[in-house]
Amino acid sequence: MASPHFSGLDITLDHTLPEVIGHVAARYGDRPYIVGEDGSSISFADFAKRVRTLARALVARGVDHGDRVAIWAPNSPEWIVAACAIESIGAIMVPINTRFKGGEARFVLDRTRARILFTVGRFLGTDYAELLRAAGGGAGDDGPVRDLPALRHIVPLDPAGLGEFQHDLAEEASVDARIAAVTPHAIADILFTSGTTGQPKGAMHNHGQALWMPAIWNESNDLRAGDRMAIINPFFHSFGYRSGWVSALIAGITTYPLATFDAGAVLRLIERERITVLMGPPTIFFSLMEHPAFGTFDLSSLRVGHTGASNVPVDLIRAGREVFGFDTFLTSFGQTECTALATVNYPDASFETIARTVGRPLPGVELKIVDADGNAVAQGESGELLIRGPNVMQGYFEEPEQTAAAIDADGWLHSGDVGCIDENGNLRILDRLKDVVIVGGFNAYPAEIENILRKHPAIADVSILAWPDERMGEVCAACVILKPGAALTLAELTDWSREQMANYKVPRQLFLVSEFPRTPLGKVQKFVLRDQVKARTG
Repeated sequence: MASPHFSGLDITLDHTLPEVIGHVAARYGDRPYIVGEDGSSISFADFAKRVRTLARALVARGVDHGDRVAIWAPNSPEWIVAACAIESIGAIMVPINTRFKGGEARFVLDRTRARILFTVGRFLGTDYAELLRAAGGGAGDDGPVRDLPALRHIVPLDPAGLGEFQHDLAEEASVDARIAAVTPHAIADILFTSGTTGQPKGAMHNHGQALWMPAIWNESNDLRAGDRMAIINPFFHSFGYRSGWVSALIAGITTYPLATFDAGAVLRLIERERITVLMGPPTIFFSLMEHPAFGTFDLSSLRVGHTGASNVPVDLIRAGREVFGFDTFLTSFGQTECTALATVNYPDASFETIARTVGRPLPGVELKIVDADGNAVAQGESGELLIRGPNVMQGYFEEPEQTAAAIDADGWLHSGDVGCIDENGNLRILDRLKDVVIVGGFNAYPAEIENILRKHPAIADVSILAWPDERMGEVCAACVILKPGAALTLAELTDWSREQMANYKVPRQLFLVSEFPRTPLGKVQKFVLRDQVKARTG
């Protein structure tokens, strides 16, 4: 199996995050690793010191090996410090989607029995701690949230909040022992992904695979020490986490984390800081090109771009080369359950390959296309994509039945995606078996949304469909059966939904129906329902 060489290390499955942090601190020293939006800079050496200080504070608060510690906050330098401190002492980092509402975050915290939550006081008008308390029965007698008895502390993720939290520090020797006890097989993080059961599941990844995958990513994208990477993708998502600041840490890249996306601000940042690396879903690049002053900015520093989706528009691949001027502009494919990466295109791939496929499997990773009976199909034929290799998750957190359903006895991860493999070994993603709507790069799971919408006082039943959208690719459409005498408009549904769920899950279309087409066993035939509502809209 290939071992990418970065930071003086052959990155294999036998490394841990604290080991890598020590290596890059020694190798890159005063070179900037993180540049905040306020212009402040943290060097690789200073970053290692900050991580260690926070790690000492976590140990002093009783965080033990395997304990879960959550982060619910937008991108920031402090986010990266907190994540590395958690993982460095053998605790497990649990990122929470910043678009989640209180109930959604409470579920993740309750499910993992998180001991500590790092969050921000207010972001985009939302006070996350208050949102959580409102969803969790208010403040508890012995903890910050009544319905989360395992949660002991809510820590503001800012310099002042961390300063207060770091008032008590464990002895150096005890922290050294905790760091030394972290092995490549120890679980580093739990990333939650919803499913068709309607309840989110936590995919677990160990230190070894969580470092090996970003190293492969760096190699395939030709990322180098000295690159400057703007990170727009949120850190709670693998694209901003593993393919963002972790890959930058390994390679010696300077990062510029952004809490929100503003096309003009990003264009100014690229020009001012001579950004070389920019990655994100197709909507990011389209939004930049649509900015009225796009052509006036100097983007000549851009070297590597990367985008990902089941089907990336060919025009975007062409624009990456011809409009943005990237030397390399690639696509890839992955899922949370396979450490976010299964296949990649490489810089020497042809334009047609990059535009029409998601590339070849990572070194040591196997792909198989099977029919409905689980039998391998002939080359070029379509079927469900199965993945096997060191990138496959360790399982769903405390969900043995769900894990067994996802990973079979031979170690194959059943992706739920329909694909085919061409004569050159390149994978094409054709469709999805899973009931999922991908909204601007985020997975919205109909079963989860339907469970929430059924609580609406006017809704008797609901079925969520994927609906085409020019900008987002697709959005959620709600097909609703009303309760007798009830009425409902899209505006009313939107207002109610925004209080209950992340914005990308909120239905953008509403169709009122009298009944759902169903199978003899009572399951909604969504393909028939989709045809029916499309016929109504012309």
